[in-house]
Amino acid sequence: MKMLINVPETVVADALRGIAAAHPELSVDVDNRVIVRRDAPVAGKVGLVSGGGSGHEPLHGGFVGPGMLSAACPGEVFTSPVPDQMVRAAAAVNSGAGVLFVVKNYTGDVLNFDMAAELAEDEGIQIAKVLVNDDVAVTDSLFTAGRRGTGATLFVEKLAGAAAEEGASLERVEAVGRQVNESSRSFGVALTAVSTPAKGSPTFDLPEGELELGIGIHGEPGRERRAMMTSREIADFAVDAVLEDLKPSGPVLALVNGMGATPLLELYGFNAEVQRVLAERGVTVARTLVGNYVTSLDMAGCSVTLCQVDEELLRLWDAPVETAALRWGR
Repeated sequence: MKMLINVPETVVADALRGIAAAHPELSVDVDNRVIVRRDAPVAGKVGLVSGGGSGHEPLHGGFVGPGMLSAACPGEVFTSPVPDQMVRAAAAVNSGAGVLFVVKNYTGDVLNFDMAAELAEDEGIQIAKVLVNDDVAVTDSLFTAGRRGTGATLFVEKLAGAAAEEGASLERVEAVGRQVNESSRSFGVALTAVSTPAKGSPTFDLPEGELELGIGIHGEPGRERRAMMTSREIADFAVDAVLEDLKPSGPVLALVNGMGATPLLELYGFNAEVQRVLAERGVTVARTLVGNYVTSLDMAGCSVTLCQVDEELLRLWDAPVETAALRWGR
């Protein structure tokens, strides 16, 4: 397996050095593995901190900036960051208004963010947490107790981030994050297996001509394996799985997400099918985002995330954002 790396041991550090060079608006601590918006802490503003294993870029470092995250903590590939990183990030962005931790529901992330919250509070930093668990594919997986956190993480970070940017209280920012998570559902599909730098080859066996329905972002198994399907058939299956669980009664945000190796040509074609299914099911789409946002290294595949929104959430979605991977309105 060919990879554009030096050695597996330095993949994350090398990437952080590259991020620092490309984005002077960020303060990147390569040694301690913390990415912070350079103007932090912002007086009177709630800080937003998230993080997780590397390999899901642009999640989370690509979403640090005005209107979204205040800081991100990248772990090793597919491995949770450690509490020291999270405490360092919280201290860097705390203005006295408190800090919200956005945590995807994976066992290591949950345990380490819980520990970090206790340590940060011992240092006088007020902490709140939002747990993201939007994946409808399976309950209890290799990495989780309960549902996995996937595409809705972007929605939580954007909408809670917009509320924080406007000066909302920690209680309000947390409430927005929780509402977004509760209003969101996701379903993912793998067309190929994922290869990690350490292994250098696929981490699971997905034969040519087959796909995995309901895959996790670390390559965890899904609901079932089938012979390869058309984009139309995949959209029918994935969207129906989301709608069956979400049962939206109002307009939705739609994220049509690539897993890292699927070209935009294919993703936009898939989006056309997703929009078709939603229209056939009578669901109004308020906004759509298409691209590689919550990825799994070199996995080919896609995921669909829907979030039911009211007027306030839609206003927060449209609010200005300026990060490496998401920007509009500024």
